[in-house]
This record gives sequence, C-alpha cells and structure tokens, in this order.
Amino acid sequence: MTLLREAFLGHVQERGEYDTPEEAERAARVVLALLGAHLVGDVRAQLAARLPEAFALILLNPLRSAEPLPPERFVRAAAAWIEGATEQTAAWDVGAVLSTVADAAGEELLGQILLQLPAGYDLLFGRPQPT
Repeated sequence: MTLLREAFLGHVQERGEYDTPEEAERAARVVLALLGAHLVGDVRAQLAARLPEAFALILLNPLRSAEPLPPERFVRAAAAWIEGATEQTAAWDVGAVLSTVADAAGEELLGQILLQLPAGYDLLFGRPQPT
C-alpha cells in the first residue's frame, strides 16, 4: 500500500517538527537520495513501490555510493546537502524521514533494507534491533 504524498510528508513534518511541508519535503528529498544510493536490487524496488511516486523516483535515481556510508557519515552527508543544517539538525532530519520510511516499508522489508546497510542504521530508522 502506497502512502499518499501528503500523508507521507505529514508524518515527516510531524516527526521532524517542521513549520512547513516544504521543510519536510526538503529533508525527505535529501535523505531518500542518500538512502537510494545505498540500496540495490529488489529491496530498493520494493521500497520505492511503497513510497509516493515523487519520492520513489528520488530513491530510484541512479546516484550510487562507492561504498555504504556508516550511519555517522550518512548523517554528515545529509548535513552537507541540507541548506543550513548542522550534524545535530541533520540527525533529526534523517530520523524523521527514515522512521516514516520504516513505517511505509513494514518490518519484513525493513529487515531486508537493514541487511544492505552497515551496522547502526536500525537506530536511524528508529527501530533499534536486539544485539
């Protein structure tokens, strides 16, 4: 089931405590572009199918990461892309977007996503895994 664009952005806006939908959208675009560069194959396609079309296209954009960034570097990269962001605000942005993505993905797909990412991303998605 695909979340409607407004509903998806509404969740990001609420979790990120953004004043406007535009702020939520800016964060969502950056975080999804970075995430898409880290995911491959079926997992990426399945996640895209559960996102609103505009965000699915960002996720599927052929941007590729040479190697998966550890969670801290993922947050730093987001900070570099989000105008006026610091590492602290970028961590907030990443959490707001990825926790919404986790809801859209569901537990089974999220498990497959986490298998493609370095350790520690479970925290960015707001879904700490037992060690």
